[in-house]
Amino acid sequence: MDLSARRSVKRLTDPRALRALAHPIRMSLVGLLRVHGPLTATRAGELLGESSASCSFHLRQLAKYGLVEEAGGGKGRERPWQATAMFTQWPEVADEPEVAAAAGLLSSVVAERYFDDAMRWLDARTGEPQEWQEAAHFGDTYLHVTAAELAELGDQVRALVDKYLDRQANPALRPPGSRLVTYLHLAFPMMSMAGRRGMRKYTAAHAGDEVPADAEVPADAAATAAPGPAGRGHRPGGGNER
Repeated sequence: MDLSARRSVKRLTDPRALRALAHPIRMSLVGLLRVHGPLTATRAGELLGESSASCSFHLRQLAKYGLVEEAGGGKGRERPWQATAMFTQWPEVADEPEVAAAAGLLSSVVAERYFDDAMRWLDARTGEPQEWQEAAHFGDTYLHVTAAELAELGDQVRALVDKYLDRQANPALRPPGSRLVTYLHLAFPMMSMAGRRGMRKYTAAHAGDEVPADAEVPADAAATAAPGPAGRGHRPGGGNER
């Protein structure tokens, strides 16, 4: 399959579309259609634990902004829907305040989903086969790079990941033993080494320790911590993408 067909992208710049997608159920619906192919509102509801009426409403809202479309056949809530693209992209930088605000909202919701996905894996991994526990990536690496170098690194990572995209649309290409994996692409300038959220969680788990909830890890101590095994990717195309 041609790379452009594998990496089909829906670009959003309308703030109404950005806000529409920044809804957890709608985001889940788009993800389901990309993974499973055409689904009815009834089947999507079963997979998400939502009512078919709710899924039908949200699918229609997504269709207003070109994120999903009817796949043909069926009636009412038994009509199948399909995603219009494999990826969604939105502006990293926007001149219009409304677009910038809507894009920021969507990015925040996506980041929360990344966090939730990671926590679900951490909660479940001890029950997973050892080979998958060892194969999973979890870590970070500090790098001193220019903006151009970071963009180039992202392009290289994307090229590696794109080799497997054909399997998304064609199950016959999936080798035995393969399973659905989320490969997160995250790379950005460091704003702080404090790790405030981690410190608060540590404090909550060690209530007897005399560590204030707003305590910070010294920057030089955090910077010398051994990096994890997995470098992170970069959003392609100069914008956020998922």
